[in-house]
Amino acid sequence: MSSRLLQNFKGGRAIVVVRRGGWESALETTLAKLGVSTEYPEIIDGRAQIDVASLQAERDILFIDGDLEGAVAIEVNPGSRLPPVPVIGLVGVEAPSRLKALVNLGATSFLRKPVHGGAVYTSLFMGINQFLLRAEMYERLQGLEERRRGRRAVIRAVILLMRQDGLDEEGAYSQLRRDSMRARQNMELYCEEFMSKRAKPPDTSGRTTGITLQGGNKQAI
Repeated sequence: MSSRLLQNFKGGRAIVVVRRGGWESALETTLAKLGVSTEYPEIIDGRAQIDVASLQAERDILFIDGDLEGAVAIEVNPGSRLPPVPVIGLVGVEAPSRLKALVNLGATSFLRKPVHGGAVYTSLFMGINQFLLRAEMYERLQGLEERRRGRRAVIRAVILLMRQDGLDEEGAYSQLRRDSMRARQNMELYCEEFMSKRAKPPDTSGRTTGITLQGGNKQAI
């Protein structure tokens, strides 16, 4: 896993969801010094007008005022608990319910109100890098899960070669590995396609015809 941390935020865009009252100027000024532009979406009927679909994780950062209940509705990936972009919670009243609401929105960092310029970089650094770290970990876990599921196809393909071609386990596995390398595919994907091509058509009952073993028994692959 990469340990590289993002330290330069130039070119970023902060979307700050607050009811403007003057205190946010310190945040805006500090962000500008860091090369981050600031936008304030309009709030209509208590809901911030944000085009969530247009947000870009490599550029955008959401600053959400926790005192504005229900101002932002974004979909958080249930597996990774990540929103589409980094979220930094602006905390005024430290009520557990409001902190929980920010966590449920995927906040990876917090910034106390009224904002002091000296705290902005640390909050930005933590928020963005925790977001990137979680995203990377989730991607790696997804890859491992896909490989785990793919191992079943490998086992089935090895068994099929052993039965149909008379190979032992090591020989069948070695053949599949060589063939997958020639096809420039990972072993799991190659075996999935291999099994799909070798699959027999269903019989009249709608069942898949199995492989005939010695003694006349059949076993589905």
